[in-house]
Amino acid sequence: FGPQIEMTRAMLVTVLYRAEGEPAVNNSIPFADVDVNAYYANAIVWAQQNGIVYGVTENEFAPDDNITREQIAAIMFRYAKYKGYDVSVGENTNILSYTDAESVSEYAIASVQYAVGAGLMEGKSNTTLNPQDNATRAEIAAILQRFLETNK
Repeated sequence: FGPQIEMTRAMLVTVLYRAEGEPAVNNSIPFADVDVNAYYANAIVWAQQNGIVYGVTENEFAPDDNITREQIAAIMFRYAKYKGYDVSVGENTNILSYTDAESVSEYAIASVQYAVGAGLMEGKSNTTLNPQDNATRAEIAAILQRFLETNK
């Protein structure tokens, strides 16, 4: 399992894709840096086609980049919406109590509010979120477990 190994963007998308039963996708790879033969190719196609992921640019996904905490929040927020779950908890979640709240990228603010408000993601300490930090496989496992518990 390698709990202390940092997780990549492709790994998280693959976990969600497998959780969905690996639905069929067309083979139209939307990103130039995703090899059609890679273990994660279908997962990325599925996630992109369902609005769960976007690239780091219009043409690149960066599958082998370590995933950041705010990217996890964004993907889990979009995955929850894909599943039809209520994501409104984030609308009233104040993340400004964290001293590093200003370091959350603009695109990820609503997602981080959802992840914190839903209890999926906790601060790295009582006062910090560390949104730009990479996440380990153990941290992702905890977030996924909380996601499943929250959405029974």
